[in-house]
Amino acid sequence: MQARDDDWTSYMAIRAAWLSFVGGRTQGEIASQLGVSPAKVHRLIAHAQREGFVKFQVDGRPMECLELEKELTQHFKLTNCIIAPDLGGGDDDSALRAVAVSAAQFLSGLLSGQNVTRLGVGMGRTLTAAVEALPKFARPDLEIMSICGSLTRTLAANPYDIVQKMQERTGGIGYYLPVPYFAENQDEKAMFLTQRSVQDLMDRARQSEAFLIGIGSVENEGHLVQRGMISKKEQEDLLSGGAVCDLMGRFLTIEGKLAPDPLGDCAVGLHFDEVRGRRVIALVGGESKVDATLAALRTGVITDLVSDETLARALSARAGLQLAQSA
Repeated sequence: MQARDDDWTSYMAIRAAWLSFVGGRTQGEIASQLGVSPAKVHRLIAHAQREGFVKFQVDGRPMECLELEKELTQHFKLTNCIIAPDLGGGDDDSALRAVAVSAAQFLSGLLSGQNVTRLGVGMGRTLTAAVEALPKFARPDLEIMSICGSLTRTLAANPYDIVQKMQERTGGIGYYLPVPYFAENQDEKAMFLTQRSVQDLMDRARQSEAFLIGIGSVENEGHLVQRGMISKKEQEDLLSGGAVCDLMGRFLTIEGKLAPDPLGDCAVGLHFDEVRGRRVIALVGGESKVDATLAALRTGVITDLVSDETLARALSARAGLQLAQSA
C-alpha cells in the first residue's frame, strides 16, 4: 500500500510540476484543476523538485565571479574554480544554497560520462546540500566510497554522510567505512585498521579516480562541533594550537601545515597526502570558512574548488591577492 501511495504522490507531483513550470499556472489554478488545496499543490511541487523530476540551471556567471575564478585558479594552481553568485541573504545558509546548485551542475557533468567509475567521498553540510540538489541519472556502474569513518564516536550514523544520498541519485553502489570519524585514541584506531574489511575498503577508496570533499572548521558553527564529533575541550585545544581547518580529519594551521594536536592522529580514514596528485574536488560555502579554506588550499592537495562569491572575496583579501587590493 505504501508503494502505491508513493507512486500516486509522484504522479500528482509530476502533473503539478508540468502545470506550474510549463503551463505557467498559478497554485490556485492548479489546485482547482487537480481538486486539491493550494497548500497541497505547494507540497507536490516541492516533492517534484526534491525527487529530481524538475531540473533547471542558470547558464553563465556574473563577470565578478569569473574574475575571482581566474584569480584563485592562478594563485592556488587549480584545475577548475567555480564561484557561485551572492544570493543576497548575507548568511552562510544562502551561500550554502548557491554552492549546492553550482556543485550539483558541476558533478552532473563529471559523473554523466564514464571517466569516473569510482568516487571517494567525504562528508559535511555542503556536500549533503550539493547531493540533494543533484538530479537523478543512471550510473549503476558508479562506486561511491567513503574515505573517512561513517560513524560518530558514539557509533551513531553521521547525518552528513553522503554515500546513501548519492547512491539514491545515481543508482550506483555505495560503500560505507563502518568505523568512527575519530577513534577515542590511537590504540583504538589501530584496532579498527586491523580489520580486514576496513583495510579492503580503504584500499579500494585509494584507487578512486576522483575525490569529493568538504572543508571543515573548528569554530562553533562547524559540523564537528554541531554534531558532537569533538568535545568542547578538544575544540579548545585545537584552537589554542592554531588549528583553523579540518581536512579529511586532519587539522591545519592557517599556513596549511598540520596543527600540533593528537586528535588528527585518531582520524580513521584516508590522509589528504594519500590523495595528493589525484583529482580532489572541494565544496565550501560561507564567509566563516575563509581561514579554513585558505589553509586547505595552501596544502596544494585540492585541484577543483566550488565556493560562493562572498567567501571567494574574503579569501582573495585574506591571501592578499590583486583583485582584492584593487577593489
